[in-house]
Amino acid sequence: MADRLTQLQDCYEQLATQFYASIRYVSLHHNASPLPPPAPLPSSSSDTTSGGGPNGSIPHPNTSHTSSLTTTTTTTNTNPSQPSQPSQTSQDASDPSSLPPEQRPDSPNTFAAAQKELAHDLILKTRQIEYLIGVLPGVGAGKASQEERIRALEGELRGVLEERRGVEGERERGVGVVEGVIGGVRR
Repeated sequence: MADRLTQLQDCYEQLATQFYASIRYVSLHHNASPLPPPAPLPSSSSDTTSGGGPNGSIPHPNTSHTSSLTTTTTTTNTNPSQPSQPSQTSQDASDPSSLPPEQRPDSPNTFAAAQKELAHDLILKTRQIEYLIGVLPGVGAGKASQEERIRALEGELRGVLEERRGVEGERERGVGVVEGVIGGVRR
C-alpha cells in the first residue's frame, strides 16, 4: 500500500481527471440552443468629435463606426414577427442527427441526472482528499507533541538497532560453528 502522500497525490490527479471528464461531458452532451442576438448599443452622433474617427485617429467607442455595426446587427431581423433564419453551418451544428452518437445531446432528464452524478463524484473525491489531509502525521498536533513523538521514535529505533546488533552477533557465532563443523568433516 502506498504512503499517504502518494495516495493524496493520486487523489489530486484523479480529481483533475474527473474535472476534465465532467467539463467534456457537459460540453458534448448539452442541449445546444442558439444565442440571442446581442442587444443594440446606444449610439450618439455628438461623440464623434471627442474621440476622433473621421480624422484618422483611433475611433471612440461611441462613434459612427460602432453605430454602423449596431445598425448592421439590428437590421438583420427587420420584421419581429418573423424569426431570423440561422445560417446553414449553424443549422448543421444544432442538428443532433448530424453529430456522431457520442456527441448527441442527452434528453434533459438524462443530462440532469448525469450532472448530478458527476457532481456527486467530485464531492466524494474532495472528501477523500480532505480525509487524507486530516490523517497526515503532524496535522493538528502542536510542536511540543511532535517533538515528543520524535524522541519516542528515536528511542524505539535505538532499541531496534541494539536488538539487530545482538542478532548479527548470534549469526556470526552460528557461521563460526557451521564453519568449524564443515572443517571437521573435511579432515
